[in-house]
Amino acid sequence: MTDIGPSSAHPAPPGCPAHDGAVRLGGLEYQQTPAELYRALRREHGAVAPVLLDGDVPAWLVLGYSEVTYVTGHDELFARDSRRWNQWENIPEDWPLLPFVGYQPSVLFTEGEEHRRRAGVITQALEGVDQFELARDCRLIAGELIAEFAGSGRAELMGSYAHALPMRAVVQMCGMPTSGEDTAQLVDDLRISLDAAEGDDPVAAYGRVGERLRQLVKDKRVSPGPDVTSRMLLDSADLTDEEIVQDLISVIAAAQQPTANWICNTLRLLLTDERFAVNVSGGRLSVGEALNEVLWLDTPTQNFIGRWAVRDTQLGGRQIRAGDCLVLGLAAANTDPGIWPDAHVGAENAAHLSFSNGEHRCPYPSPLLADVMARTAVETLLERLPDLVLAVEPEELTWRPSIWMRGLSALPVQFTPVVQ
Repeated sequence: MTDIGPSSAHPAPPGCPAHDGAVRLGGLEYQQTPAELYRALRREHGAVAPVLLDGDVPAWLVLGYSEVTYVTGHDELFARDSRRWNQWENIPEDWPLLPFVGYQPSVLFTEGEEHRRRAGVITQALEGVDQFELARDCRLIAGELIAEFAGSGRAELMGSYAHALPMRAVVQMCGMPTSGEDTAQLVDDLRISLDAAEGDDPVAAYGRVGERLRQLVKDKRVSPGPDVTSRMLLDSADLTDEEIVQDLISVIAAAQQPTANWICNTLRLLLTDERFAVNVSGGRLSVGEALNEVLWLDTPTQNFIGRWAVRDTQLGGRQIRAGDCLVLGLAAANTDPGIWPDAHVGAENAAHLSFSNGEHRCPYPSPLLADVMARTAVETLLERLPDLVLAVEPEELTWRPSIWMRGLSALPVQFTPVVQ
């Protein structure tokens, strides 16, 4: 179990909302075994822990299931407009988390009636997606991707399959070409914005994403089609082009990266857990149960930044000051011993917080569409390559170095080559 000692606990910076002992969210140990850190934080601090973000910027990490539910259900106390933050004077222009927290005229940062108006446009546009057609499209995409590596008997599924399938499905839903250098660059920039690796520039990448989507919106103004972007443009709410661009960024980012990690984390579970058997077709549990278990135990979005306190208040026994930043610990909340006192997570139910909660949760029907993409991706792969097994020992798999997203660095597999 992780120790919170001198190596990870730090004096609070001036003006920090947290007392001495705030813990940096980062480091190799956190990346590979975050659940141990969550347990240590709970033991030391309870349901709400003082933490330090990049550059030792102070915040609160909300670990408790009840506390996350309370925060997300009380927008009047914990709002989404990041301009309330009391730390802006300490934030440099190149701060790597700016794509997450820098205010944009996006549905993510709106509140009250304006949020309901913007979220309503997204909901209406997504409701126009036929789930049966989406499943069919995903099967076709899956078949094309599998064909590219089926004859070799080996593949790295994270890059060649899990990321590629939802990328193609989402850009197709939004009316963009499913392949080409332009689309590939957009997806890579989205990855950098959400989950930057060392040497990446997330702020610049986020800017390129916006430019590409501005061009898409211009194109759809001239020539609308049966796609999400066109439906947003034609909605009676009459959003501006820039509002649509910002909301498209939210829709695409929320669909592509988390769904890719959901697919890959589920494949990892199926290939490493004896309950599903070495050969998945012989397992006792279904793909659907594996997908749901991953949302509880290895949810793609571990932490979400965030909420900002509207006024001084209390949460989990902590004094929260007006303007303090709260990071929603979705992964920690899903495994809160307060809801699983016997330490066994009942993955058969769907009361997890992986899609958040409250008015700012993933808008309906986003979770259903993500489930269609993930389920189709996993089932099609197992149907086409029924003897799929890991090409390395399970303990050799490593997780990407991110406190925000939970996903593997790579998932190498092998199987009997299939002649197309």
